[in-house]
Amino acid sequence: MKISYNWLRQFINTELSTDEISQILTAIGLEVESVEKVQTIPGGLEGLVIGYVKECVQHPNADRLRITKVDVGAGEDLQVVCGASNVAAGQKVVVATVGATVYPTSGEPFKINKSKIRGEVSEGMICAEDEIGLGASHEGIMVLSEDALTGTSARKYFQISDDYLFEIGLTPNRADAASHLGVARDLAAYLRSEVNLPDVSAFKADNDELKIPVRIENERACPRYSSLTITGVTVKESPDWLKDKLKVIGVRTVNNIVDVTNYVLHELGQPLHAFDADKIEGAEVVVKNCEEGTTFITLDEVERKLSAEDLMICNTEAPMCIAGVFGGITSGVNESTANVFLESAYFNSVAVRKTSKRHGLKTDASFRFERGTDPEMTVFALKRAALLIKEVAGGEISSEISDLYPIPVAPFEVSVSYKNVNRLIGADIPVQTIKEIIQALGIRIKDDQVDKIVLEVPSFKVDVTREVDIIEEVLRIYGYNNIAIPSQIRASLNTSVKPDKEAVQNQIADMLTANGFSEILSNSLTKGLYDVDSETAVRILNPLSSDLDTMRQTLLYSGLEAIAYNQNRKNPDLKLYEFGKVYFKTDSGYNENFRLSLFMTGRNLSQQWNHTNSQVTFYNLKGAVDAIVKRLNISGLMGEAIESADFKQGYQYKKGDQSLVSFGMVSKAALKKLDIDREVFYADFNWDLVLKAIRKNKISFKDVPKTPSVRRDLSLLIDRDVTFQQLQSLALKAEKAILKDVNLFDVYEGEKLSGGKKSYALSFLLQDDEKTLTDKQIDSVMTKLIGIFEKELGAEVRK
Repeated sequence: MKISYNWLRQFINTELSTDEISQILTAIGLEVESVEKVQTIPGGLEGLVIGYVKECVQHPNADRLRITKVDVGAGEDLQVVCGASNVAAGQKVVVATVGATVYPTSGEPFKINKSKIRGEVSEGMICAEDEIGLGASHEGIMVLSEDALTGTSARKYFQISDDYLFEIGLTPNRADAASHLGVARDLAAYLRSEVNLPDVSAFKADNDELKIPVRIENERACPRYSSLTITGVTVKESPDWLKDKLKVIGVRTVNNIVDVTNYVLHELGQPLHAFDADKIEGAEVVVKNCEEGTTFITLDEVERKLSAEDLMICNTEAPMCIAGVFGGITSGVNESTANVFLESAYFNSVAVRKTSKRHGLKTDASFRFERGTDPEMTVFALKRAALLIKEVAGGEISSEISDLYPIPVAPFEVSVSYKNVNRLIGADIPVQTIKEIIQALGIRIKDDQVDKIVLEVPSFKVDVTREVDIIEEVLRIYGYNNIAIPSQIRASLNTSVKPDKEAVQNQIADMLTANGFSEILSNSLTKGLYDVDSETAVRILNPLSSDLDTMRQTLLYSGLEAIAYNQNRKNPDLKLYEFGKVYFKTDSGYNENFRLSLFMTGRNLSQQWNHTNSQVTFYNLKGAVDAIVKRLNISGLMGEAIESADFKQGYQYKKGDQSLVSFGMVSKAALKKLDIDREVFYADFNWDLVLKAIRKNKISFKDVPKTPSVRRDLSLLIDRDVTFQQLQSLALKAEKAILKDVNLFDVYEGEKLSGGKKSYALSFLLQDDEKTLTDKQIDSVMTKLIGIFEKELGAEVRK
């Protein structure tokens, strides 16, 4: 949510800086995520002054140029060459002096330099409005009124002021703070100051010429509906002050009527809607539900099928607006509108939320209605908007306020024990301080007793309904930082089963980060088209969008989305990891499983002059997987190739019959779903199984061998489907005493070999810890290994 600093100060008298206000708001629960300086006019007209044209003569070398002498209040007149046809002596003009940077309405900013134009010195520029961002006209220079004071800064003359924009991360329960008034209330409560509401005392009906009665057929969905009419308005562009207010908070301006409704919404938190009164068939407004399947075209020109549960604002013939969500295309205000019907209502939050989700419509109005608005604000906001419309669009208020409120919403009554306040907060707060905070928040003390108070909570605090809510309000304003940390901490012994899941996760995360990986965190909701098995997919009954309609079954696609996002922004070299859950539907219910995923793509090392730009390979990923396995002291794993829809080439490590991790090159089909056109390598750890496979680390050591090791190499011709794992396992099983290691150091497959064959070059490391090996012992072991390879795998020794 965006809050303007200047706008906020209209509600509360304070000289606090933006940094001080940010700290206070964050401390009381309205977290300020950023503060941005905003200029309503780019550049703020810095370096521009009001000048007086004392002389204006023809340029000797150019028919369309004039040479002027301009007094800018600096003592010496400036000579300015000007090409505008309307420049003349005696004018008050805007002058950009040497060194100033001007920001045109269209085009790039440019700096004013002292220069020569057709041989004549020019010491500035006399400006047109589009040249300095004040408008779109370029018919000539701006000619100001005669009372403009020479030498005055243009910034001061045009009343240009900088503003600051607070970006507040509003939590869903704080509907009361979804406006400048709401934020000001909290700030005033902290500062123990007053809130200055806009003055609506001048409101009165000018006549009674246009009465449009209202009938509510669904009072549950619409407990209160306030309205009035305004005739004789002129719909046009809003004045600068109104456009500037909305521009600062990022709201697009439409016209003066619509802009006023948006202004009041962001000012007071009360959504309004303006109808063209002449388009209300039957001259009556009916708040009701339409028949199932009724067609309705909204302002975005989309035809929608209405549900029988959608509350609609209708005339006697047809619906005009989806209540609290979005207007219709035929009933809105446009340039031809002369008479306005203005609505200010209180709608049921649940009904609006369901309708908004049903049609996939999210608007500023629905945002507030869904969370809950103040039923006591409708009439005040209506008066405020009516007075503003008269100010910016003219016209007359042509009816008294119609206020249908059959069953008033009663304020919440809450009993609060002082003992519970101190117990939950963890500090002894004086009773008087508690009362001051409660009253500063606008909560009325109905009954004051020795050990408790009975409170009446105002209707704008929709989330304060229980004692614990009041205590939270007291703590917010009292200050979390004012709660002392106790010197003594009482805690029970940790009897959790080892290994500790969080500790192991942090250990591996630290290791991966230290090796150049970056952690990502993705949404557990994903697209249904990513499902591996639609029968076991967990679908969302009321999805926010089609992109978030299914609980993910794999971490693969969330990682690929991150890779696609980065590659589209020229960041192709990535090493990523993510810890997260995946979800499945089973015959007995639902199952969730914790996973770790690794992703590698692009260059293995950053581009440097002193090494080649080698790309990531399967073995880079395997090295990362092996490092994790080794760090967790997991042993007894068996490796084997796998076939999977996720992998073009895949491999897995198994512990018994269960797959601990599968990894390899991602299949082209999976990459195509995200439009990724380069190789991606992916590893998927079943983290729940990993935790069970971890062995307790024991410190062990052995003496450095006194005897030397011996290496023997062997080149074998084998079938293509024989793996190194098979050769290694056979060798280590056949010779357990002195064979320490087997390594594959060369592979050859080519035309020189017979069909279906490949050549492996293996090295064998032999060592006896007690004595030096003899050639006879070594030859005996190698002969035995060759025999086993020939018998078991049909291998042939290459000479």
